Amino acid sequence: MLSVVMLSALAVTAPRDGEPVATVRHDAAKREVVVTAGPFSVKAMAPGMKHEEMGMMEDHNTPLIRFEWPVDGSFRGFAIEIVDAKGAPIDRKMVHHLIAINFDRRQLFYPMYERIFGIGSETEDASIPKSLGVPVKAGNKMGMYLAWANETGKDVEGAQVVLRLSYSPTNLNPRPLAALPIYMDVNLTVGKGNEYDVPVGRSEKGWEFTPAVGGRILGISGHMHDYGVEVRLEDAETGKVLTKVNAKRAADGKVSGIERKLFGVTGQGLRLREGRKYRVVGVYDNPTGQPIKNGAMAHMVGLYVPDDVKKWPALDLGDEGLQDDLAYLSAMGMAGHKHGN
Repeated sequence: MLSVVMLSALAVTAPRDGEPVATVRHDAAKREVVVTAGPFSVKAMAPGMKHEEMGMMEDHNTPLIRFEWPVDGSFRGFAIEIVDAKGAPIDRKMVHHLIAINFDRRQLFYPMYERIFGIGSETEDASIPKSLGVPVKAGNKMGMYLAWANETGKDVEGAQVVLRLSYSPTNLNPRPLAALPIYMDVNLTVGKGNEYDVPVGRSEKGWEFTPAVGGRILGISGHMHDYGVEVRLEDAETGKVLTKVNAKRAADGKVSGIERKLFGVTGQGLRLREGRKYRVVGVYDNPTGQPIKNGAMAHMVGLYVPDDVKKWPALDLGDEGLQDDLAYLSAMGMAGHKHGN
């Protein structure tokens, strides 16, 4: 059996006393890496507590939880499950968001470590076709952190997060097309988070960027909070809207999901050109009559096939932005730490 299902358990290095840790199990038969993190003690939110108030809860954010990726291949999907101390399932919406980091590659648009994938409370399990994949190697240093939103009305002790991460092996024929994650946020300051205030009524906030390497976006989605309407991508030089993802909203403006678009399934993808200026824009419509402090996030994420991967910004550990990002991540779970990005 062990010759078919390869198992390995990798303990996290140097967690602070009492912090949750992760173990990694590699199932070669299923082409799956299972990461189990915990245990967590998650306090119930007070009745009627708003999202912008959750950050004041001591256990809202977890510390950074480190682990190693165990196999060469191409990462291609995730599924998440939350269980209690007895292994019984818990509503996964208790995770407000989960962010996974690859410490062996940086992002295209920011001097930050690669966010290889992210999951929000509105996010469904996701995978991409076997013809695509994000290159990963055995020994890659990884990490993740979570923010909780426990609306069950009771404390949860001993919770665990189980991530099932699918991959394609290196001997897959034909080889998957290498695609890298990109992240475009309307309000990110490296090392300081990305939340912002929501004014009354309809509002827009944007951020401009210029790719260091041209390429094709094969698929996109995004993340917004309640009262979010859409995140769109524009050509900043012409004002043309290139694409957008709409929030799935209830009649009261509460967000339950956000669109996904896969350009690469039916075509060549959405092209971005090296040296050209683009803009990502988040749109909110706040009907409450009151501004909402730190009530918004708005970003677009996608899979990007660069024209020349050699032009991808190198991982420079001496870069001030990367150092700020590492300090931000290392402070996760500490009192007063502002969550985001």
